[in-house]
Amino acid sequence: MTQVKQISGRGIPLTGDDIDTDRIIPARFLRCVTFDGLGDHAFEDDRRQMNGEHSFDQEVYQGASLLVVNANFGCGSSREHAPQAINRWGIQALVGESFAEIFFGNCVAMGVPCVTAQSEDVKSLQTAIANTPQLTLTLDLGTMQIQGSDELTINVSMPEGARQSFMDGLWDSCGQLVTQIDAVRDRASQLPYLSWA
Repeated sequence: MTQVKQISGRGIPLTGDDIDTDRIIPARFLRCVTFDGLGDHAFEDDRRQMNGEHSFDQEVYQGASLLVVNANFGCGSSREHAPQAINRWGIQALVGESFAEIFFGNCVAMGVPCVTAQSEDVKSLQTAIANTPQLTLTLDLGTMQIQGSDELTINVSMPEGARQSFMDGLWDSCGQLVTQIDAVRDRASQLPYLSWA
């Protein structure tokens, strides 16, 4: 099982409320059989419209691992491709004012924490990152804080069930099955309609 307790890395700000899953990954990229390569197309249409000015295109943010967004991020359709595209671009955690419920659930199922903070704190964090793109941030799910420097500490929140599943490694349902394979086989052997080769 894979525990997720702390994530450190540089941040990338993405401003604007109600950024929906169609903007995160346009529908034409949903025909894929696997999620491989989706990261290359994250925010494809927004990036094209902004002619290289989108934060995902700016050199200073390449390699960032914490995405800082505003309110109702990930709204719209329930496609899992949206968090997959963000994660495959390189994002390991999100900080925002609020997240759409299904988007949040899809992120948890992938091991990508989404934490919320007060609006003014999120905007301060976005400004701090824009002013100092090399700033290293640490999201600690134990203390529920983001630390960027001695002067930058932000309290964050997350539903306790999700937080505990990250801390205990229980978010990873496939990992749980693998680590409990003997118990799975034992139970399967007791079922009259299953036969293991």
